[in-house]
Amino acid sequence: MNALHWKFSCAPMMDWTDRHCRVFHRHLTRRGLLYTEMLTTGAVIHGDRERLLGFDAVEHPVALQLGGSDPRELAAAARIGEDFGYDEINLNVGCPSDRVKDGRFGACLMAEPELVARCVDAMKRVVAVPVTVKCRIGIDDQDPEVALDALARAVVAAGCDALIVHARKAWLNGLSPKENRDIPPLDYDRVYRLKRAMPDVPVIINGGVRSVDEAKAHLAHVDGVMLGRAAYQEPWRLLTVDREIFGGPVPHATMQDALEAMMSYIEEQLAHGTRLHAITRHFVGAFHAVPGARAFRRHLAEQGVKPGAGLDVLREAITFVGAPRAPAEAA
Repeated sequence: MNALHWKFSCAPMMDWTDRHCRVFHRHLTRRGLLYTEMLTTGAVIHGDRERLLGFDAVEHPVALQLGGSDPRELAAAARIGEDFGYDEINLNVGCPSDRVKDGRFGACLMAEPELVARCVDAMKRVVAVPVTVKCRIGIDDQDPEVALDALARAVVAAGCDALIVHARKAWLNGLSPKENRDIPPLDYDRVYRLKRAMPDVPVIINGGVRSVDEAKAHLAHVDGVMLGRAAYQEPWRLLTVDREIFGGPVPHATMQDALEAMMSYIEEQLAHGTRLHAITRHFVGAFHAVPGARAFRRHLAEQGVKPGAGLDVLREAITFVGAPRAPAEAA
């Protein structure tokens, strides 16, 4: 994969960045790298692979994010992911949820950098696509100056192709997963220092980035930026990514155009039994500072959940929105 793809990516978000969300985001940016939700090795190896791993070809480039701590299981899951056609395999060492901690994967693994390195080595041995690691700057009482360097140097020595760093600590004891997204202070400078210390390693920054303009500012210090909640809650921001980050043409000039381009995909999904709301729930933040945005959301919320709801519901919702115009980057 061209490292250019690492300039901008949309973060994995459990229960949100499903295949429908990713197809929608791909209509907003052709160049940004998309990520799946985190999938455990057990689910990938033993679960319904087509349901869990299947994706539309339009989603490329797309990365599979895995959660696990057994090198053999991660290698098996990575090989399955590559066989499905994913462009990157990412190991999550940053998620702080209780379920993740109880399963010995996610952020708790920052305390075991050598184990993470063995996991990376096992995956690198069986796949040809890039293997990356997503982490925090530290957990609990760890010193981020020590903890992040220890993890980074261990996994890079094992062959890790890029590091994605959420610029916050994770407090596994004392904070909920939701609180861990906001309360620990951001320390972007720590991530910048990591990049200066490892100039040959692609470093992508994550955490609290709210706009494409902020992403561009970070790119003066690191190789890439990952947007999470901003990309999901305010997807209109992605309309400018290909022009502002990559210097190329945008796939669609307006959100209305992007939603129109989604119609054939939605029609196909409805024909296979998918409910309209499973797709349109990802459109809630599609419009910003546009007359009728609230009516658009309300119509989808009220009509899209009804049994048998079809494309007419989305088309009607779009009629409530004011004249198309280029999105502003102002918050």
